[in-house]
Amino acid sequence: MGGLSIWHWLIVLVVVVLVFGTKKLKNVGSDLGAAVKGFKDGMKDGAASTEEPQQRVGQSPDAGQVVDVQATEKKSS
Repeated sequence: MGGLSIWHWLIVLVVVVLVFGTKKLKNVGSDLGAAVKGFKDGMKDGAASTEEPQQRVGQSPDAGQVVDVQATEKKSS
């Protein structure tokens, strides 16, 4: 008794089409497909960028990167 039959699903589908219209449902479907494709491409790019580059022998990981900073104390009012 608790499950939905094929007739229940068909009635739900008809109501959804009547409420939203086929054009809006088509746009939602294509937007969802584009979002999934973008996510998959992002996952591929992310996996490729996480590979660590080979390090030259005798150099530290931050060799050639100089940061010049002057620290000061914050004065309270």
